[in-house]
Amino acid sequence: MPLEYILILLATGIAVGFAQGLLGVGGCFIMVPVTTMVFIGMGFPVDIAVKVAFGSNLLVVLFGALSGSLAHHRKGAVWWKAAITLGIAAAAGALLGSTVTSQFISGGGIKVAFGAVILAAAVWMLIARPPKVEEEPKDDPRLWVAWGFPVGIVSGLIGLGGAVLLIPVLTTALKFKMHRAIGTSIAVMMFSGAAGALGYLLNGLNVSGLPAYSTGYINWIAWGSLAVTSIAMAQVGARTAHMLPAKWLRLIFIAVMAYMGLKMIGAVP
Repeated sequence: MPLEYILILLATGIAVGFAQGLLGVGGCFIMVPVTTMVFIGMGFPVDIAVKVAFGSNLLVVLFGALSGSLAHHRKGAVWWKAAITLGIAAAAGALLGSTVTSQFISGGGIKVAFGAVILAAAVWMLIARPPKVEEEPKDDPRLWVAWGFPVGIVSGLIGLGGAVLLIPVLTTALKFKMHRAIGTSIAVMMFSGAAGALGYLLNGLNVSGLPAYSTGYINWIAWGSLAVTSIAMAQVGARTAHMLPAKWLRLIFIAVMAYMGLKMIGAVP
C-alpha cells in the first residue's frame, strides 16, 4: 500500500478512536468511506473495496471497543448485564448479516444502503424525545435480545459496529441516559465487531483479486494503520465524554452521523 494511503488511514484512526471513546460508536461511519476510497484509489473495483473496508474496519472496532469500554467502565457507565445480553444477540445477527453481504450483495448497493441507514438513524435521534431524567432504563433481557439481534444483522450487512444504530435504540426505546448508553454500546461492539469481522474473513477466503496482505475480506495493512492510532485515542475520547453535558454529546453524535451518511449516498463532497 502506498505511503500516502497509510498516512491517511493513520490520521483516520485518530479521529475514529476519539469518536469511539467520545460517542460510544465503532467509528465505521468514519472508517468505511475513507477506507473504501483508499482501495478504489489503488485501482480495486467498488465491490472489493467496500467489502474489504467492511471486514477490516469491523476488526478495528473490536480492539477499539476493548479500549473504550475499559475507560467507560472506570466511570461506572457500562451496564454489563445489558451489554453482554445485547452483545451476544448482536453477534449472532452480525455473523448472519456479514455472510449475506459477502455472498449475495454488490458493493455499490451496500455503499448507498450504508449511507441511508446512518442518515435515518441521525434523523430518528434528532426527532425522538430524549428520556426524562427520572426514568430508569428497562431491565428486560428478552427486550435486549429482541433489539440486539436485528441491530446485529444490519451491522453485519452494511459493515457497522452497530452503535450508530444501538445508541438511538438505547436512548429512545430502552430509556438509557446518554452517558450510560455510550458506555454500554461500546461494550456491545466487542461482540458485534468480532462476529462481523469473522463473517467477512471466512466468506472472503476463496475470493480472488483482493489487495495484498489480505485474509478474506480483512486487509492487515489497513487494519493495523487504523488500529494503532484508534486504540490509544479511544481512551482520550472516553475521558472527554465525561466532561461534556449529555445534550452536547447527543448533538455532536447526530451531526457526525448526518454528514457521513450524506457523504456515502453522494449528496455531499
